[in-house]
Amino acid sequence: MQIRFTSSILSLEPAAWNALCPADYPFIRHEFLAALELSGCTTGQSGWQPYHLLVEAAGQLIAVMPGYIKHHSYGEYVFDWAWADAYRRHGLDYYPKWICAIPFSPCYGPRLLMAQGVAMADILPQISAALGRESLAQGWSGWHCLFPDKTLSDCLHQQGALQRLGCQFHWENRGYRDFADFAASMNSRKRKNILKERRQVSEQGFTFVVKTGRQLEPEDWQTFYALYRTTYLKRSGHKGYLSADFFQLLGATMGDQLVMICAVKADDPAQAIIAASLFVRDSQCLYGRYWGCFEEYQFLHFETCYYQGIDYAIAQQLARFDGGAQGEHKIPRGFAPRFTYSNHWVAEPGFRAAIAQFLQQEAAGITQYAAEAATLLPFKQAD
Repeated sequence: MQIRFTSSILSLEPAAWNALCPADYPFIRHEFLAALELSGCTTGQSGWQPYHLLVEAAGQLIAVMPGYIKHHSYGEYVFDWAWADAYRRHGLDYYPKWICAIPFSPCYGPRLLMAQGVAMADILPQISAALGRESLAQGWSGWHCLFPDKTLSDCLHQQGALQRLGCQFHWENRGYRDFADFAASMNSRKRKNILKERRQVSEQGFTFVVKTGRQLEPEDWQTFYALYRTTYLKRSGHKGYLSADFFQLLGATMGDQLVMICAVKADDPAQAIIAASLFVRDSQCLYGRYWGCFEEYQFLHFETCYYQGIDYAIAQQLARFDGGAQGEHKIPRGFAPRFTYSNHWVAEPGFRAAIAQFLQQEAAGITQYAAEAATLLPFKQAD
């Protein structure tokens, strides 16, 4: 068995990479990661230098971990800025570091892809050891795995990579027939608030168009990128992590797993898009990813990003709706707290011990936070 690294996913055949992908989870597929690279979103210049880990046996690819050499912590959604600052204050460099992650996508899921018949227990010790050696050879402060499934996270923890607990808010489909059925599961006050919000969006004259697959034309992606860029500029002063080319490439290669929900004015003959939300989906889950608007309207964000997503998930009989990282505003809208995980191996022994102590204290706080958040869910007491 040989473990090596490659500086571009384009050096690998898409079929060979995708053959290792479990089910239809979208973010790990060659098409998604290649679109990021081809569009210039993941390069050394952007601080996301591709450096994927490959495991081969008898000349065949048997396992991969998507990886990047990072020169900052932007776009990760597992926040370690304080760790980097502590390194700096002690005269040490926290960057570069290596992360196994899906850039700009805090969606938990598979991070170690394996061929059929390959057991995690047989290769993970060698992978962990190789990452440790590479960290020392390359001068990385350490390596990290962000948003893995719990099984992989637990196994990495057993190999010495500290485990960090996080919390997101996800919607779960309890066999709802439609949105009214979902709303009926809530207590009266919360149900009235949600229906009021939806009614006010309708009264402002909005209707919604859902586009998927071949319905998504190049001009739709041009419009969506303009929405995305405009919203990022208003919110943070920069144009966002993703480029217009990324959205066009994604539409060309993964259109069947993309859902764009567009808000238009019902009385507008041109049906000009005022706001839109882009979702990615697989057979089980809807992932809310990106949003943008040209004009601000009351409750339009909630409707376009959440209520329309719930409508779609129910209609498609999807089990779960992952609305993205953070967001306590999701709780009264029926999104329940769910734990997420990350793993961290740092080369410096003193910092390793300090981070381990911090993570233990943080986990206690996260656990309490999730328990308290669950008490604020809008569902009837019997639920």
